[in-house]
Amino acid sequence: MDKQLMTKTILEAKKAKNISWDTLAEKTGLNPVCIAAACMGSASLNTTEAEAVITLLDLDDVVKETLMEYPLKGTGQTVPSDPLIYRLFEIAYVYGPSIKSVTHEKFGDGIMSAIDFTLDVDKVEDPKGDRVQITMTGKFLPYKKW
Repeated sequence: MDKQLMTKTILEAKKAKNISWDTLAEKTGLNPVCIAAACMGSASLNTTEAEAVITLLDLDDVVKETLMEYPLKGTGQTVPSDPLIYRLFEIAYVYGPSIKSVTHEKFGDGIMSAIDFTLDVDKVEDPKGDRVQITMTGKFLPYKKW
Protein backbone atom coordinates (compact mmCIF):
# COMPACT_ATOMS: atom_id res chain seq x y z
CA MET A 1 0.00 0.00 0.00
CA ASP A 2 1.37 3.44 -0.85
CA LYS A 3 0.92 6.55 1.30
CA GLN A 4 -1.80 7.99 -0.97
CA LEU A 5 -3.98 4.89 -0.71
CA MET A 6 -3.28 4.73 3.03
CA THR A 7 -4.48 8.33 3.44
CA LYS A 8 -7.62 7.67 1.41
CA THR A 9 -8.36 4.54 3.47
CA ILE A 10 -7.82 6.31 6.79
CA LEU A 11 -9.86 9.39 5.86
CA GLU A 12 -12.77 7.24 4.66
CA ALA A 13 -12.74 5.20 7.88
CA LYS A 14 -12.39 8.35 10.00
CA LYS A 15 -15.41 9.88 8.27
CA ALA A 16 -17.50 6.68 8.41
CA LYS A 17 -16.85 6.27 12.14
CA ASN A 18 -17.16 10.03 12.83
CA ILE A 19 -13.83 10.09 14.66
CA SER A 20 -12.07 13.42 15.19
CA TRP A 21 -8.36 14.23 15.03
CA ASP A 22 -8.62 15.08 18.73
CA THR A 23 -9.83 11.54 19.46
CA LEU A 24 -7.01 10.01 17.41
CA ALA A 25 -4.56 12.33 19.18
CA GLU A 26 -5.85 11.25 22.58
CA LYS A 27 -5.56 7.55 21.70
CA THR A 28 -2.02 7.91 20.30
CA GLY A 29 -0.69 10.47 22.77
CA LEU A 30 0.17 12.82 19.91
CA ASN A 31 -0.87 16.36 18.97
CA PRO A 32 -3.88 16.47 16.57
CA VAL A 33 -1.77 18.09 13.81
CA CYS A 34 0.97 15.48 14.30
CA ILE A 35 -1.42 12.52 14.01
CA ALA A 36 -3.18 14.14 11.05
CA ALA A 37 0.22 14.59 9.33
CA ALA A 38 0.99 10.90 9.80
CA CYS A 39 -2.44 9.83 8.56
CA MET A 40 -2.02 12.09 5.53
CA GLY A 41 1.34 10.57 4.70
CA SER A 42 3.70 13.36 5.78
CA ALA A 43 5.04 11.67 8.93
CA SER A 44 5.47 8.17 10.33
CA LEU A 45 4.24 6.50 13.52
CA ASN A 46 5.82 3.94 15.80
CA THR A 47 4.23 0.52 16.34
CA THR A 48 2.14 1.55 19.36
CA GLU A 49 0.81 4.71 17.70
CA ALA A 50 0.01 2.93 14.42
CA GLU A 51 -1.74 0.12 16.31
CA ALA A 52 -3.92 2.68 18.13
CA VAL A 53 -4.97 4.22 14.81
CA ILE A 54 -5.89 0.97 13.09
CA THR A 55 -7.69 -0.33 16.19
CA LEU A 56 -9.79 2.81 16.55
CA LEU A 57 -10.58 2.94 12.82
CA ASP A 58 -10.93 -0.85 12.44
CA LEU A 59 -8.32 -1.08 9.68
CA ASP A 60 -5.92 -3.87 8.76
CA ASP A 61 -2.21 -4.38 9.32
CA VAL A 62 -1.32 -3.15 5.81
CA VAL A 63 -2.40 0.34 6.92
CA LYS A 64 -0.40 -0.08 10.12
CA GLU A 65 2.75 -0.99 8.20
CA THR A 66 2.29 1.96 5.83
CA LEU A 67 1.77 4.35 8.76
CA MET A 68 5.16 3.19 10.08
CA GLU A 69 7.01 3.76 6.79
CA TYR A 70 9.08 6.92 6.49
CA PRO A 71 7.49 9.40 4.09
CA LEU A 72 9.12 11.07 1.10
CA LYS A 73 8.73 14.80 1.73
CA GLY A 74 9.02 17.80 -0.54
CA THR A 75 8.99 16.22 -3.98
CA GLY A 76 7.83 18.22 -6.97
CA GLN A 77 8.10 21.64 -5.34
CA THR A 78 10.31 24.66 -6.00
CA VAL A 79 11.58 25.80 -2.64
CA PRO A 80 13.23 29.02 -1.45
CA SER A 81 17.00 28.89 -1.00
CA ASP A 82 17.25 30.93 2.22
CA PRO A 83 17.51 28.35 5.04
CA LEU A 84 15.05 30.03 7.43
CA ILE A 85 12.46 30.71 4.74
CA TYR A 86 12.97 27.18 3.45
CA ARG A 87 12.11 25.77 6.90
CA LEU A 88 8.89 27.81 7.01
CA PHE A 89 8.05 26.50 3.53
CA GLU A 90 8.82 22.96 4.70
CA ILE A 91 6.52 23.37 7.70
CA ALA A 92 3.68 24.51 5.43
CA TYR A 93 4.40 21.74 2.92
CA VAL A 94 4.62 18.92 5.47
CA TYR A 95 2.00 20.08 7.99
CA GLY A 96 -0.22 22.34 5.85
CA PRO A 97 -2.78 19.69 4.88
CA SER A 98 -2.91 18.49 8.50
CA ILE A 99 -3.34 22.01 9.89
CA LYS A 100 -6.08 22.59 7.29
CA SER A 101 -7.91 19.40 8.25
CA VAL A 102 -7.74 20.09 11.99
CA THR A 103 -8.83 23.71 11.43
CA HIS A 104 -11.82 22.63 9.32
CA GLU A 105 -12.79 20.06 11.92
CA LYS A 106 -12.73 22.68 14.68
CA PHE A 107 -14.19 25.67 12.77
CA GLY A 108 -15.89 24.43 9.61
CA ASP A 109 -15.20 25.30 6.00
CA GLY A 110 -13.20 28.50 5.79
CA ILE A 111 -9.78 30.09 6.04
CA MET A 112 -7.55 31.88 8.50
CA SER A 113 -7.26 35.55 7.62
CA ALA A 114 -3.83 36.88 6.73
CA ILE A 115 -5.24 40.41 6.98
CA ASP A 116 -6.86 40.27 10.44
CA PHE A 117 -3.74 38.50 11.63
CA THR A 118 -0.87 38.72 14.08
CA LEU A 119 2.43 36.89 14.12
CA ASP A 120 4.91 36.90 16.98
CA VAL A 121 8.42 35.48 17.05
CA ASP A 122 9.82 34.75 20.48
CA LYS A 123 12.95 33.19 21.91
CA VAL A 124 12.37 30.35 24.35
CA GLU A 125 15.48 29.58 26.33
CA ASP A 126 16.22 25.89 26.65
CA PRO A 127 19.27 24.20 28.18
CA LYS A 128 19.45 21.91 25.13
CA GLY A 129 19.50 24.91 22.79
CA ASP A 130 17.28 27.95 22.48
CA ARG A 131 14.06 27.50 20.53
CA VAL A 132 12.17 29.71 18.10
CA GLN A 133 8.49 30.12 18.96
CA ILE A 134 6.26 31.43 16.18
CA THR A 135 2.66 32.19 17.13
CA MET A 136 0.20 32.98 14.35
CA THR A 137 -3.29 34.18 15.16
CA GLY A 138 -5.74 34.93 12.38
CA LYS A 139 -9.45 35.55 12.37
CA PHE A 140 -11.43 32.57 11.06
CA LEU A 141 -13.36 33.47 7.92
CA PRO A 142 -16.06 30.95 7.02
CA TYR A 143 -16.86 30.50 3.35
CA LYS A 144 -20.18 32.05 2.43
CA LYS A 145 -22.89 30.14 0.62
CA TRP A 146 -25.15 31.96 -1.80
